[in-house]
Amino acid sequence: MCGFVGYINKESDKKDNIKKMADLIAHRGPDSEGYYTDETIALGFRRLSIIDLNNGSQPIYNEDKTKVIVFNGEIYNFKELRADLEEKGHVFSTNTDTEVLVHGYEEYSEGILDKLRGMFAFVIYDVNTKEVFAARDFYGIKPFYYAVMGDTLFFGSEIKSFLIHPDFKKELNRKMIEYYLTFQYSPGKETFFKNVYKLLPGHYLKYKDGNLEIKRYYELKLEPDDSKSYEEWREGIKERLEDSVKAHKISDVEVGSFLSSGVDSSYIAASSDVDKTFTVGFNNEKYSEISYAKDLSAKIDTENISKVITKEEYFKKLTKIMYYMDEPLADPSAIALYFVTKLASENVKVSLSGEGADEIFGGYNIYQESFVWPWYYKIPYPIRFVVGKVAGIFPSHRGLNFLVRRGKKLEDRFVGNAFIFDNKEVNKFLAFKRDTKGFQDLTKEFYNEVSDKDSVVKMQYIDFNFWLIGDILLKADKMSMANSLEVRVPFLDKPLIEYARHLPTKYKVDKYKTKKIFRDIAHEKLESKVSDKKKLGFPVPIRVWMKDDDVYMTIKNRFNEASEFFKVDKIIKLLDDHRAGKADNSRKIWTIYIFLLWYDVYFGGAK
Repeated sequence: MCGFVGYINKESDKKDNIKKMADLIAHRGPDSEGYYTDETIALGFRRLSIIDLNNGSQPIYNEDKTKVIVFNGEIYNFKELRADLEEKGHVFSTNTDTEVLVHGYEEYSEGILDKLRGMFAFVIYDVNTKEVFAARDFYGIKPFYYAVMGDTLFFGSEIKSFLIHPDFKKELNRKMIEYYLTFQYSPGKETFFKNVYKLLPGHYLKYKDGNLEIKRYYELKLEPDDSKSYEEWREGIKERLEDSVKAHKISDVEVGSFLSSGVDSSYIAASSDVDKTFTVGFNNEKYSEISYAKDLSAKIDTENISKVITKEEYFKKLTKIMYYMDEPLADPSAIALYFVTKLASENVKVSLSGEGADEIFGGYNIYQESFVWPWYYKIPYPIRFVVGKVAGIFPSHRGLNFLVRRGKKLEDRFVGNAFIFDNKEVNKFLAFKRDTKGFQDLTKEFYNEVSDKDSVVKMQYIDFNFWLIGDILLKADKMSMANSLEVRVPFLDKPLIEYARHLPTKYKVDKYKTKKIFRDIAHEKLESKVSDKKKLGFPVPIRVWMKDDDVYMTIKNRFNEASEFFKVDKIIKLLDDHRAGKADNSRKIWTIYIFLLWYDVYFGGAK
């Protein structure tokens, strides 16, 4: 696990600039650094040593040094690929997975991507042709950003490394605020920095002589298949899960595992035979999973290392965390993740984590909607629409919220596991006229891809293409790398995903249970109170803290200076109503506040 940065232009001496740029991502790789420059390109690399500790420093070359690579990630089938390439005459000088990529590209061109099993973002430069080939993994586990500004192409693991180059023009992409307020993160390929883009998962790019070409090489398609029995599905998934956990433990350094009270991390901890697990919680028992984690760790004979996060610590780190995040992300658990990755990094270099299980196995509670209230969905939509409109006139209330939500089509009320401000609310709170029509500008094409599927598959598909990439995996990468820790996600293993994407909805979700077949498999290793535990997410007490005088005043003071972006009287009312107990506005308040903090860091000079 590492970080890289690079750029292409006609600058005569690139060594000084690329060194400064790579220094900005030193947290991604504190063990070593490496550079390649010529008249066309500059490549900078920071290494966190995991495989071939002594000889794995990058950049790495092919035999005649006509191709050079910088790579962030892990290739879990690199030994098999190496054997194949050696049979074809390729000569290796290291035992790294990185070198497999450069020889693999030499042999198969972009076809090497179809052979990979792992998480990756990499750049290969052809010294002779001056062509760049870069790619990002199938599901977006590792980040890749790029920008074209004038005659310069920038690319790298984090946006912050671009900012100090003299050709980079830093401008706020104000349009993203509109989407962010709904999604709580930066969705799609654009970023909060104008003209800076994400290379989307399953895509590669080529660049030569000023021409940029981007193509999709992999697309996840959810295609339920009823031809197998429950038992066949169960055994097939179980086999691939066990194989994935085993593959994700390949390392030349110790591997640990995160552990919450959820079934996903519990299954991995119980299956992986790690020596250490890591857990964080809060003073309030309602928001702490430490006692559970210690209990399970004792049962599976591992050491649990835990930390209680105080309110003061949580808020003290916010500015620093916004810097590491590159873009605003208003998921309160992202800050807690910073603390658990820091805890883990003090003990191991690699940790396993449970991201991806909910998306592929159907783990979110919202997926149960059509099963819990099937009778209501039998009412003709025009009637539900009218009832929802009338219910929306009155103050928010649980029963009325039910009617409002179900008075909308799925496409107009679901953008992923978080939905903060709807289009009407965005217009209400923004201080400027919006440039977009609303979140449907982004989600519509994805809903069109699954228009013939049931509601669960539709939500899974949206979560895979938005929530998983923009929230879950982004915070996992940025928070772990902030603490120089590699995080691996066994549930997002291509052989497992390619098999489980055909799992029928009836084996994922029903009225009583989410992740049905996975919970059944997990029950073999875990007690039923764990394997059957309802999805909680990562509980963080921000809704409670916002009512405390110190937090309330901190947020209010920043809101009072937010007139450039928001209608101050309206966002202050959100805060006051929350404090008075009139409504739970905590997620809306947090989304606005996190953006303002991030803006202060990158555009306002905050430290």
